[in-house]
Amino acid sequence: MKGFMGFRQTEEKQAEATSAVQASGHEEHDDSMSTSTLTEPKGRRWSATRKWIAGTTGAVVVIVGLVFAGNQYVDAKTVPYYHVYIHGEEVGTIDDPARIDKLFSQKRQEYQDKYPDVAMELHTEGITTKLEKAFKAEPDTLNTMDKLGKKLKAYAEGVELKVDGKVVGIVKDQATINAALEKVKQKYAPQTAAASGANNASMKKLAASSTAKPTNMAANPAVKSVRIEEKVTSAPVETDPNKVLTAEEAAKLLITGKAAPLVYTVEEGDTISSISSQFHVNQKEIFSNNPQIKEKYMQIGDQLKLTVPKPPITVTTVEKVSEQVATAPDIEIRKSKDLPAGKSKVVRPGQEGLKVMNYVVTKHNGKVVDEQWVGQTVVKSSLTEVVLQGTKVPGKGSGKFAWPVSGATISSSYGSRWGKTHKGIDIVSGNRTIKAADDGTVTFTGQINGYGNAIIINHSNGYETLYGHLNSISTHTGAHVNQGDKIGIMGSTGRSTGTHLHFEIHKGSSIQNPMKYLN
Repeated sequence: MKGFMGFRQTEEKQAEATSAVQASGHEEHDDSMSTSTLTEPKGRRWSATRKWIAGTTGAVVVIVGLVFAGNQYVDAKTVPYYHVYIHGEEVGTIDDPARIDKLFSQKRQEYQDKYPDVAMELHTEGITTKLEKAFKAEPDTLNTMDKLGKKLKAYAEGVELKVDGKVVGIVKDQATINAALEKVKQKYAPQTAAASGANNASMKKLAASSTAKPTNMAANPAVKSVRIEEKVTSAPVETDPNKVLTAEEAAKLLITGKAAPLVYTVEEGDTISSISSQFHVNQKEIFSNNPQIKEKYMQIGDQLKLTVPKPPITVTTVEKVSEQVATAPDIEIRKSKDLPAGKSKVVRPGQEGLKVMNYVVTKHNGKVVDEQWVGQTVVKSSLTEVVLQGTKVPGKGSGKFAWPVSGATISSSYGSRWGKTHKGIDIVSGNRTIKAADDGTVTFTGQINGYGNAIIINHSNGYETLYGHLNSISTHTGAHVNQGDKIGIMGSTGRSTGTHLHFEIHKGSSIQNPMKYLN
């Protein structure tokens, strides 16, 4: 304002000077006119007029000079500055808009240094400037830049990981999603035993007979295919950098998921320990949620309330699996009248053989959902055992078992597998007629919990056979049957997911692997 007042005073003084000169000129003009008219000659009058013009011109020059000098002073003291706005609301004033770009770069680097593993950006939308000029203006640059810096907010650039359209988590980029999915696949489908460090957990395991000597089992899983059943997609998103997951964290989330309630139906071979291991649930939690259950009284078909992690994706693997199985020797019975009825004598001990059985196993997230026997190869033939036997007594078996179904295919094999024990083999066939596997006496016909319609035959030589899930029974308790006699029709009664025969061989009180006796 002081500059603007000085400029106005200068103008006023110039105006006064001009008025004075003009007034003086008029007075001289009037006097000269009267004098020249009466007494002065013409030449003297012209000289006076020229003096008046010269004086007037000099005054004008002085005035113009003063005005020009005043304008230059004001221009020299006029300062450009900038108003800063955020969404139309003024923050303050600054001297140079380049400071804002420099602040943006500084803040971006600060956030990037704080979160080096994600791409950081700033919310700069809505920040504008407006130029203005003023005499001796003094913009509040430091305070304005401090306020603006405090109002700047940062965000991480990421992508949403979606499974069937539902957001599971947020990661840095698509490459992170691909790496996480690869880790999930590797968990359930190691490429080879060698590549995975011969991880026995991925191999198919068999349990040897409880009465037989341990056999040197070998398993060689080969992954045929791996696929994720759900649709996995992604979408860009602005997010909190603390919510961005690494590939390892995303993979763990895809594998474990979130806890959800589950009602589990107890199956053959289940124990609290095996269920705990299968679902990764603490045993105390199982007992707490199911106070009515006591392990030694747990029955097939009982239902347990569990809270288990539910993975958001399903990895389906198809594996070709081979295993070695010891084969029992054939038994050659030679009748001898020299031996009392019911007596026998081994004249040549048999020797076990060895065969490799091949399966194609389908798993969902490592859990077997389908198992198909696709053939076997004999590695070493067994040596037949020769037995002398007295006169045959009705109902006494030979110890040599025949397949109970013609054209049989194994749909589920014997042994401890994936935390459960399967006490026999499951057999399917186009011919549903079931036959006695050896001579014997029928000791049970009727319903057995979990097995449905069942038959038990005592072969009077230490062996018993069990036939489960029958549709109908064609014999009766107390009947003597010969090997190959029809005893029933295959069905799906009891705990069964389809038409098949569940077949078991018992020796004394020990369960046996039927494949040890069937050829």
